[in-house]
Amino acid sequence: MKLFIYQHCPFCLRAQMIVGLKSLPVDIDIIMEGDAETPTRMVGRKVVPILQKEDGSYMPESMDIVHYLDSKQAPQVATGTVDAAIEAWCKQVSKSAFNLAVPRFTKGDFAELATPAAREAYRLREEKAFGDLEQLIADTPALLADVEPQLAALEPLVAERDTIDVTDFILFPVLRSLTIVKNIHFGDQVQAYLARVAGATGVSLLTEQAI
Repeated sequence: MKLFIYQHCPFCLRAQMIVGLKSLPVDIDIIMEGDAETPTRMVGRKVVPILQKEDGSYMPESMDIVHYLDSKQAPQVATGTVDAAIEAWCKQVSKSAFNLAVPRFTKGDFAELATPAAREAYRLREEKAFGDLEQLIADTPALLADVEPQLAALEPLVAERDTIDVTDFILFPVLRSLTIVKNIHFGDQVQAYLARVAGATGVSLLTEQAI
């Protein structure tokens, strides 16, 4: 099997998590930003992640991929329902979190941005979706003032999470995206959660390239 991703993408991260967690024999391939032809040939539209299954057919949609790969090896982990409080937290923080992360993604060291053309295609795509990216960088203090109290409120919600389940495929990608923000403050429980899930899934955080 082969998994086609962007390295920065929080949805792609969900699929990478289950691959790493279960040490599945899945090759990881990068689709370059600006390449619409490859995913369209596979699934009829420009989207990632995409899983090429054993029979050569293609599957899009991050959680569909998670559930499919999860079923390949017992015990299944991505089962049940997402913790309601954490799901609500993710929805509440999402706008400010990605206003912080996305402008930094466009400047980051990711394989899908390895050429000037790919980086510019991505910048233009995100500018269309999020507006003036440099202004969002300038708005960092105000965005942090919104996000950091919400991170503090997350502390008790992750304090007791000692096994990985379906909720982590929703929460961890949001938090990992925020690790690209320089000097953001994570409380002790959130830091421990990030380290634990990153270690279990083999997914690296973005702290070393924080901007």
